[in-house]
Amino acid sequence: MSAHLEFVEKNVAYAESFDKGHLPVPPAKKLLIVTCMDARIDCYKSLGLELGEAHIVRNAGGSARDAFRSILISQRLLGTREIAVFHHTNCGMQSFTAPQLRSLVKSDAQSRPDNEKEEIEKTVDGMTFYEFSDLERSVREDVKYLKENLLVLEEAKITGWIYDTANGKVRSYAFWLSRLHLKMFSTWQVKQVV
Repeated sequence: MSAHLEFVEKNVAYAESFDKGHLPVPPAKKLLIVTCMDARIDCYKSLGLELGEAHIVRNAGGSARDAFRSILISQRLLGTREIAVFHHTNCGMQSFTAPQLRSLVKSDAQSRPDNEKEEIEKTVDGMTFYEFSDLERSVREDVKYLKENLLVLEEAKITGWIYDTANGKVRSYAFWLSRLHLKMFSTWQVKQVV
């Protein structure tokens, strides 16, 4: 049975007790979470969040680069000032390389008409998949990418986390003060030395 066939029935039960229609569009905690699309991750329950408190941006691997369009909109138009990047153990993004995935897609396209096959090959060759082999390094690199990205607001606090799918625990792995705080700290250090 297709999952979509249950949507309306399940939604009726949900809508009967729905009482969150009053929530404002901007998230109450001014928090944006970037995480993986993995179906085992429940950001709200695992972090003690309520509906309306945070933006949750999900993609394969929880890539900050892949999520950047949403990050920019969230910060500039909806007031978020904190970004938490969550990657997780046992992630599928560690199980392949981009050349392997490209080869699989191209192989599947072999039975298509030549013009479609060529378009598929061209498209998949131009894609970046953001796969990784080292979990901790992937978190550090995403936090670094955001920290150094001049389109991210200076006052944004950026943290990196790892979620353990075996036990549901999170641990902080990377923390950066905002560029604004770093500037203030550097000025304070200079004044202290002088």
